[in-house]
Amino acid sequence: MMKKNHLSFFIFLSILGINIFDSFQRPVEALPLYTNSRWIVDEAGNRVKLACVNWPSHLETMVAEGLSKQPVDVISKKIIFMGFNCVRFTWPLFLATNDSLGLITVKQSFQSLGLSESIAGIKVNNPSLLDLPVIQAYQVVVKNLADNNVMVILDNHISKPGWCCSNYDGNGFFGDKYFDPNLWIKGLTRMATLFNNTSNVVAMSLRNELRGSKQNINDWYRYMQKGAEAVHSANPNVIVILSGLNYDKDFGFLATNPLNLTFTGKLAFELHWYGFSDGKAWENGNANQVCGSIVSNMMRRGGFLLDQGWPVIMTEWGIDQRGTNVNDNRYLNCIMAVAAELDLDWALWTLTGSYYLREGVMGMDETYGVLNWDWCGIRNSSFIQKISALQTPFQGLSNAKPHKVIFHPATGLCILKKSLLEPLTLGSCADSDAWKYTEQQQLLLPYIYLCLQADGLGKPAKLGLICSNDNSKWETISDSKMHLSSKISNGTTVCLDVDSSNNVITNSCSCLKLDRTCDPGSQWFKIVNSTSSSSSSWAKISLSGMSLSNLIERAISGIITF
Repeated sequence: MMKKNHLSFFIFLSILGINIFDSFQRPVEALPLYTNSRWIVDEAGNRVKLACVNWPSHLETMVAEGLSKQPVDVISKKIIFMGFNCVRFTWPLFLATNDSLGLITVKQSFQSLGLSESIAGIKVNNPSLLDLPVIQAYQVVVKNLADNNVMVILDNHISKPGWCCSNYDGNGFFGDKYFDPNLWIKGLTRMATLFNNTSNVVAMSLRNELRGSKQNINDWYRYMQKGAEAVHSANPNVIVILSGLNYDKDFGFLATNPLNLTFTGKLAFELHWYGFSDGKAWENGNANQVCGSIVSNMMRRGGFLLDQGWPVIMTEWGIDQRGTNVNDNRYLNCIMAVAAELDLDWALWTLTGSYYLREGVMGMDETYGVLNWDWCGIRNSSFIQKISALQTPFQGLSNAKPHKVIFHPATGLCILKKSLLEPLTLGSCADSDAWKYTEQQQLLLPYIYLCLQADGLGKPAKLGLICSNDNSKWETISDSKMHLSSKISNGTTVCLDVDSSNNVITNSCSCLKLDRTCDPGSQWFKIVNSTSSSSSSWAKISLSGMSLSNLIERAISGIITF
């Protein structure tokens, strides 16, 4: 992916007037957006999947992070290059409600914090911003994202500018030291009005991670409904996103007591889920059991809203991009599976390579950031490649018959068949075969009348014509419900697995219970509903010149093993 030397090449091309980033520009959506049952759609009723990245602008400077490292337009183009179509752009309440803060210039904001080095960096990379009020600098970033066809969710992250979040920071819930609900509604109204004619601002998230000792359901209903109505009244174009209790993890109270709002077609909910949300459970427990338990709890406390017909956006999730955090790595495989199975809209934490100032530390490195410290390159290109499957819709489209794809969370790839004479392998989900999962637990490719079969320990999984044997039945086992198990001829239970070349094989089922040192990632598969166009067809599969009748004849006689 994009390394520093690659960026130098891009800069060289731009000097010649060649904009290579144009090839990564996504088409402009038919804005504004709406909600239709659990989906977000455009004006034509077509599904729009929000694949966002968080761009913080809520810390003490009140300025989008990274502008001392790179020009804003370069950052926007990197967002597109990495496959994101949207930014969750954070802001502190006082930016919109305290003129003594919102109207100071960018330079004054940084000077007050002793950030002379950052001022010098902005002077080099974004000189036109230095003398703008910080609220106008915020608008400039939104405008540049619009110029690059990037949608924006405005997120009121906190009241008093600073790092978020703590139960004791005075920003957690209505009535806290810095969280006056009337001032909050005033600030929401001002921001909604300010961006009323900004088409790429497609949604507003009312408040990030409600928390603390003052949390209560009555005030949640009272003020969240007031905030939602205020935003919709000031800017009816945006989708209003509501957050839950306990750091955006709990909407359980809505199961039996729905909201009472005057508007429709513009409401969504947000959840947050990190590996550290459950301490060291992933590292200290069995990954299958931990995944099963946490997902069940998440669905009970918030995921049920999907079944009630509401869009649910996972507006914060992410991992330590260095790849050395065992807790995060195991969590990643689980959340990848959930995001694919539910086909969630989402916003990754975070774009940020480093901060101007965070918790008193100048230039702090952000290990969860997709960009590296100097904002020049991608911190972990394999991660960006892995999540690319989640950046396009699996469902909610009408251009193909409903079918299944078999998703491998550890790689972000799907099972596909390049040729009937080659092993099943992993590849881009955009090229995935259209599978059918029957009541008899068979995985079929209906267009060629073949089924997935287990052949033996360590052997490639194959396609066969006779689908009534035990080796053609695939049961989802383990607490994670992601081990696909079958039986080979001697009665041994095996599970789908992947070898070092990404070929699909069968092995002894591993890490089912108890063992906390075992990582089941290679054996986790998720059967995902899809309505996206499948590129697989009989005509596209290489038969090496053989006719269908000849191929079937050879298969029956055992000459060919699929």
